[in-house]
Amino acid sequence: MNLYINHAFHYELENLTRLFYPNEKITVIKNSDVFDEPYIKAFRNDSLFVEVKCGDFCESSSASVSDDVEDERMLCELLYKILCKLTDVTPPWGMITGVRPVKLYRNLINSFGKDYADIYFREKLFVNNEKLTLTQTTEKIEKKFIDLSKKDSFSLYIAIPFCPTRCYYCSFVQSSIERSRHLVEPYVELLCEEIKHTAKIASDLNLRLETVYMGGGTPTTLSPEQMNKVLSVINNSFDMTACREFTVEAGRPDTITLDKLNSILENKVDRISINPQTLNNSVLEAIGRRHTAEQTIEAFELARKVGFNNINTDLIAGLPTDTLNSFKSTLNRIIELNPECITIHTLSMKRSASLTQNGSTINREDAVRTAEMLSFSNDVLALNDYLPYYLYRQSRMIGNLENTGWSKKGFESLYNIFVMDETHTILGCGAGAVTKLKRYGDTYLERIFNFKYAYEYIDRFDEILTRKKSICTFYDNC
Repeated sequence: MNLYINHAFHYELENLTRLFYPNEKITVIKNSDVFDEPYIKAFRNDSLFVEVKCGDFCESSSASVSDDVEDERMLCELLYKILCKLTDVTPPWGMITGVRPVKLYRNLINSFGKDYADIYFREKLFVNNEKLTLTQTTEKIEKKFIDLSKKDSFSLYIAIPFCPTRCYYCSFVQSSIERSRHLVEPYVELLCEEIKHTAKIASDLNLRLETVYMGGGTPTTLSPEQMNKVLSVINNSFDMTACREFTVEAGRPDTITLDKLNSILENKVDRISINPQTLNNSVLEAIGRRHTAEQTIEAFELARKVGFNNINTDLIAGLPTDTLNSFKSTLNRIIELNPECITIHTLSMKRSASLTQNGSTINREDAVRTAEMLSFSNDVLALNDYLPYYLYRQSRMIGNLENTGWSKKGFESLYNIFVMDETHTILGCGAGAVTKLKRYGDTYLERIFNFKYAYEYIDRFDEILTRKKSICTFYDNC
């Protein structure tokens, strides 16, 4: 699809077009007098004008010029309505293409009040009633935890960029442990040095650690000894007295052992995540997961036996070969385990993932089926006393849907809320980690990127420490 424009609003218009054409290349062309079909014209002159020509379909619409913010939204609205008619698709989140709809909703409440926010979502962004209700409930739960954050608050993220294998849907930068085993020990050594260095900076700045999250990759690809080493360094380097939550993403059930769980628990970790994605063995095979549903149950029961009383379980709606009945069966079996948190993700067809590289695409049947999975999740989780406590979206999600974290009351993950709301500073350590420096009482964010790959992190480690000087500079200027 060719998108012709004569203004600076290409980003939102391009993303909006992609909602309706997820498998097609969207080519943005500025200030052209020649229009190759199929095309979208979205012009801002004396008036706003949108025209879509695709095969026998041709329709246009116009509106009055106002200001930059409203003109951008209005151009999107004109295009949205035409594309809904052309494709016979009405996205559940309407025109919203961003990652953080709940944050947008909260900002509208803070600026104009709840009634305005509801009307804006429904009538200006065309969010349907189901998604608006989900947003309202999530925002209300999030707010009381966001209010816990203070001027000196921060969270810590630790990255372990290794996995047993790479799942076919995954696009994260990570290394298969089979191919990168020789990197793990030197990586752990340097990661511990970065943690110590970062802790010294936090101490010098009198920052208060609120939450810790170790993610990946799959952190439990580390041996019990390596896991103990990293966790011990965190506990011994940072002032943990104000820490409200310490999470380790145990991840793949086939990496979870008694020794690793004991090491994690002994280091004062109070929350773990076990992520089967599905309990259908044929679907697990279709996505490249080398474990079984039975191993998930065994890992969960082992974690309970060891003493973990705050466990999250991740599932993905829309996986290849999965059916609505299969998904329902998976979720019902997970609910029987009674985890404190259940996170329902929607499959995102990332360009660099094997699924996409091998030719898989998003079709309407997939979108309808996945939407039914999420609707079922919303109903059955609410009936079992789970509440939605955080929500976010990704690009190229099937059906333009969402990822939602559900929890029992009192078990909401603070880190997930803080990172999605961008509440306060996140200090990141490890390959692929991003430090996000947040100015208190403001929307300003400054990012410091670590090298993505484990080998690069190891080879250029001194540069990582040098970059962290920017943390002090940031706070000196606050």
